[in-house]
This record gives sequence, structure tokens and C-alpha cells, in this order.
Amino acid sequence: MNNGFVRIAAAIPELRVADCSFNVSKMSDLIHQAEEEKVQVICFPELSVTAYTCADLFHQNKLLDEALKALNELQMISFSTSAAIIVGLPLRLQNQLFNTAVVLQGGQILGVVPKTHLPNQNEYYEKRWFSSGANCTATSIFISGKEVPFGTDLLFSDGKFSFGIEICEDLWMPIPPSSFQVLQGAEIIFNLSASNELIGKHPYRRQLIEQQSARCNAGYVYASAGAGESTTDMVFTGNGIIAENGKIISESERFSFNSQLIVNEIDVERLVSERVRNTNFNNQKLSNDYRVIRIEDARFSQFNLVRKFDKHPFVPPIDNRDNSCNEIFSIQVGGLAKRWQHTHAKTLLVGISGGLDSTLALLVCVKTADKLGYDRKNILGITMPGFGTTDRTYNNAINLMKSLGITIHEIPIKEASMQHFKDIQHVENIHDITYENTQARERTQILMDMANKHNGLVIGTGDLSELALGWATYNGDHMSMYAVNSGIPKTLVRYLVGWAAQQFEKSSEEILQDIINTPVSPELLPADENGEISQKTEDLVGPYELHDFFLYYFVRFGFSPDKILMLAKIAFTESYSEEIIRKWLKVFLKRFFAQQFKRSCMPDGPKVGSINLSPRGDWRMPSDAVSWGLEDS
Repeated sequence: MNNGFVRIAAAIPELRVADCSFNVSKMSDLIHQAEEEKVQVICFPELSVTAYTCADLFHQNKLLDEALKALNELQMISFSTSAAIIVGLPLRLQNQLFNTAVVLQGGQILGVVPKTHLPNQNEYYEKRWFSSGANCTATSIFISGKEVPFGTDLLFSDGKFSFGIEICEDLWMPIPPSSFQVLQGAEIIFNLSASNELIGKHPYRRQLIEQQSARCNAGYVYASAGAGESTTDMVFTGNGIIAENGKIISESERFSFNSQLIVNEIDVERLVSERVRNTNFNNQKLSNDYRVIRIEDARFSQFNLVRKFDKHPFVPPIDNRDNSCNEIFSIQVGGLAKRWQHTHAKTLLVGISGGLDSTLALLVCVKTADKLGYDRKNILGITMPGFGTTDRTYNNAINLMKSLGITIHEIPIKEASMQHFKDIQHVENIHDITYENTQARERTQILMDMANKHNGLVIGTGDLSELALGWATYNGDHMSMYAVNSGIPKTLVRYLVGWAAQQFEKSSEEILQDIINTPVSPELLPADENGEISQKTEDLVGPYELHDFFLYYFVRFGFSPDKILMLAKIAFTESYSEEIIRKWLKVFLKRFFAQQFKRSCMPDGPKVGSINLSPRGDWRMPSDAVSWGLEDS
């Protein structure tokens, strides 16, 4: 597979009711289109060969015979293509008629799956014509001169991925057949459907697909009958939906009269990763085995992905950003509130630099005080100007604290740092790591000692991205008594502060906006000749949007460096060259492995998203592990 991706398609053909020849011609067009687009599995709607709305015509021998002829024609078409093709048609077996899905590939009929659950209520009356696959004892069917596997216990696999099939109503059941199929190893489920349209039904249908794909940690490909069906009593709109693990990634145009082919990729490697991590996934696996039918490898295993990837996977979608930011902020406040109450501390202490991280930590502290009904004066904001502090960040720090009504302390660290340089015999003009870390540890010492003096808790300001890179001074800003930002990556910090700017006093809004626009910097080196920040973090360790992208796919799904590189090239194609992405990915890997010792003893802090690097939570890693690299290709 192409780094774990399988290219699949949901096909919605034009059709005519009971006109198998016409229907097959339109299906053939989509099959050839799918071949051009290097699709590995293509799925058509329920009873797509005959049309779903044939009603009592299903009892006519002519229609059933024409359906078989059409199947033979599709079988011949499959000789010239490499994809596995899933089509729907009625088939007779043991004096019963079944609504089936037939899988073809390379001129062969590989297997037939009958529908299990037949709707027989309201506008549906399938039991008038069809029998349930659950009531059939046959394990094979003689078709096109060959004995072919038949049953609800079939899976299809090329050895790299497996798929199962369910048909329409199966999805709407309390326990869909796909629930059992995934426990037997299916990573992708194909649903051939003929679901009519009713007001309010479409969003409910989408939720079902999203939820089933999430519950099963699976890809779900849904192909439903289109506008060519009879509108005697029902209207069909042609729903083609592709979902992966709870998220819809592609969708057709509804109410279209034209044939449609919806193509995308399912990341099987990602799905398997989710299942492996969830050790309960197989707890309900039944003893009865499924028969696995071998499908052939597609003749093209390499292709350029059509799938898009969000550059900022930690940042909530725009249409839900307000709710998500409120939720995240509430989690931070809830965690800090519990710790404040439990310790009976009188005060909270925050080192305020005028940067994004300390600003977010301060805002969380203020909201926590408000929630608990405590006086904001119990929050001690301490600004500690040093050799690199600029007027911009200093003024923002002071003005923000004033606008929020907290207690302000200013304790410069230059003199104490100079004394320390003298004590350890360090030349003050050498601006090396000793020069920088002296200041960071001096600030932490002040915060800790002030916490002792004022019966307080030191609130950490470092974020998840800094923990991943080890961009913190060990036993300096690395240490606190509760780290409220430890679950928030840098790309999300900026959005949270921007959101919070709308939630606080108007007097704070303008200050917060300027803080958002200030370059990220620890300000441990002297300012430039213009008094501006000279030490910009992203110039040293690389863009945080890249590192957060690397972090998400490395920790969340365990992807290899080479796969992460491939995804990053797609996501950032308009922002960074491959050379730049490769450079910073190497930096990320080197620092992530080398700096584990800092994460192994990090302070408590609330888990906010799906990724956390706390040794007590999501991430347990030896500090002596050897760093991984990239392939030379």
C-alpha cells in the first residue's frame, strides 16, 4: 500500500428502473473512470444492476435473467481493470430470492454477500420479495458456471487490508453486521444502500455513518441509490459518503441527475494503530470465524493522494472553534480549581513575560478565581525583566496585569544573574546556554520562594510543543506546582488567547491582540540595536506549525518519520519546500528523543486533547531510546 493508504470509491451511476443493459453501461463508465484514477475498490448502490424500486418485477423471471446477463457483462468488464468491484443485484438460491452484493475482480466473481436485515415497515416492504441472508444455510452459489462463496460470513483481503460488506438497513440495526466484521479484521466497510430521502433523514444518516466508523475504528464507504430510481412513493438523492474513524472525508452532491464517482483514500495504518492502542477492541470477538476471500493486489500501489490534510490538526474547525475553545478553557480551569481547593493555597503565582504562554496561564488563573468566587488579588503576577526583555513585552505584561485587576510584583533579575555569573566564574559577555539558563533558573527560584512566602502555588506556563522539543530549562521554567498549559500545543495557544480576548474586559482586548502578534521568544538574549526581540524561537528550532504537525502524527498514530514527511509535504505544499520540512523533521526527531528526561519528571497538569506527554498519562518512554531518522530517498 501507499504508506498505508487504500484508494476507494463510492459510485452513484445514472440508471433506469428494470433496464439492466442501460444500468451496466453507466456502471461500466464509472468502473473505467475509477481505473484511470487508480481506485483499488469501487462500490455501487444496492440493487444497482436492476434498480432498487422494481417492486413486484423482482418476481419476474425476465428481470432476474437480465440481471444475470448484466452480471456476466460486468464480469467481462472486470477483466480489463484491476479494482475489486462491488455491485448489487437480486439472486436466486434454494428457492429463495436474495438482495445481494457481488464482488468481482479480474474476470472472476469472488463472493456473494446477502442482505441480513430487510426493512418491512412504513414505505419499505422488502420481505415481500427477498429472504434474509441469516436464514440461508448455503455456503456457496453456482453462478456463471462456477461455485462461488455465499454468505454473511465473508471478508475480502489482499493480505494488506481487509473489507467487509453490509447492505443498507444493516447499518440501522442495534448491532450492524459490520460490528462483527471489524472484530474479524475488516478495516473498511462497504455499504450498498438505497435509502430514500425524508426531511431530517440526511443528517441522521450521516451521524450513523460517522458513529459506526468511529465505534469500529474503520473506514466506511456508503453508496446509495440516485435520482434514476422510481419516484412512485419515494425520492432518492444519491448519497456517496466516505468516512474514516468518525469523520466524513468525502461526500457526493445530493439530488444530482448525473453519474458521480467519489474517490478518496482510507488510511488503514492509522485505523490499525487505533485498534492496537485500544486493548479492549477485541474483547467481544466471537468464536465463529469468517471466511476470507483473497482479492488480487491492484496493479498500482503507488499514487498521489487526493486526500487533504489539515496543517493545524490541533486547532478546532472554524465552524466549531468557539465551542471547542470554551471546552478547552473550561478543562484548564476545572483542573486548576480542583488543585487550588485541595491544597488550601492562598495565592496563585504566575511569571508574566508578555508572551503567549504566560498570558494564557494568567487568563486561566483569573477565570479560575472568578469560578471559585476568590478575589483576583489572590493571583500574584510577577514580571522579572532580564537582559533580553523588550519594552513591548514588558509594557504588555504590566498593562495586562493591571487590566485584569491582579496583584503585581516586579522583580528584576539582572543584578542577581550578574552575581551568579561571578559566583560560577562565567563571563557575562559570553551569551551561551549558561547565560540563558541562569536567567531562567533565577526566575523559577523567585517564583518558588515567593510561593513559600505567600502560601501559594506556582503555575507553570510551558506548553505541549515546548515539552515535545524540550524547549525548557531543566529545573527552570520546566518546573512548577501545576502546569495548566502542558496539554496545549503552541498552534492552539494562539487561538485560545485570541478567543479569550473576546471573553474578558474590553481594557484587556487590545493588549491581548498585541501579545498574539508578538514573536515567540524566551527573551534571554539582549535586544537588537532597535530594542526589538533578537532571539526568536522559531528561527532556532523551526516553525511550531510544523512541529505540532509532526507531534500529532508521531505520538497520536505512531507513524514512521517517512510517512510523516509525506503527509507534511501535502499539507504544507504551499508553505514550505520538501527540503525545509525534512530539515525541521530531523530536528523534531532528534530533540524529541534527546529531551525525554525532562518529560519524565514534569509537573502535574490537565490533559486537554488526545495527546499528552505526561509520564503519568499518555506517554511513557525511556530517556535512553535511540533517535530515529529519515530514509535517504
